[in-house]
Amino acid sequence: MLILAFETSAKAASVALTENGKLLGESYQNTGLTHSQTLMVMAEDLLKQCGKTVNDITAVAVAEGPGSFTGVRIGVAAAKGFAWGREIPCYGISTLEAMAVSLGAWEGHVCACMDARRNQVYNALFYVNQGTLERFSEDRAIALSDLKTDLEHIDGPIFLVGDGAGLTYKTLAPEIPNLILPPEHRQHQRALGVALLAEAKALAGKKGDGNALSPNYLRLSQAERERMEKLKITN
Repeated sequence: MLILAFETSAKAASVALTENGKLLGESYQNTGLTHSQTLMVMAEDLLKQCGKTVNDITAVAVAEGPGSFTGVRIGVAAAKGFAWGREIPCYGISTLEAMAVSLGAWEGHVCACMDARRNQVYNALFYVNQGTLERFSEDRAIALSDLKTDLEHIDGPIFLVGDGAGLTYKTLAPEIPNLILPPEHRQHQRALGVALLAEAKALAGKKGDGNALSPNYLRLSQAERERMEKLKITN
């Protein structure tokens, strides 16, 4: 199985190409350029460098959120368009779960955190052990004060990943000493994790329905929240 995976849920963008669980190549860019400018160029270049063509791809995968509303939307649209043109499976993968997989084979709890503003993070908790992954919470938007309550009862190392890892560490580490902030390059989202989880879904018999795939924002956008507030005032 040759999988092309996209990750655009935060400021950085990445594309990965895996074949039967083996990473053939990965492109990562964190230059501040918009994903709409870079994503497909990265995919085209990666395929060329790996000696593959569009026709060789057997499945597409994408981080479906949570994350940046615009970023997630761009990634999902790109993946669905690619899959639709080739009539191949398209798998949506939790951004948070893909981050936990990308951390590697360290043993311990993984707390995936993405900055959701307003002293909140998009978060999920996992336990990793030599490549296996066990989920301990659903993807959620949670206040850091509530996350502290969840984490303070966990024994052993808790690895923080995601663009909210630094914020979470700075806020909670004084009271939760077993928090660990990995090196920066191990904190960020990577398309490799998306690809590996998509292959696991495929091997489990899941079909990857691109038509049913939609972004998972977890909460309303700022514009939608403001609109709801105006409606409340009006009523």
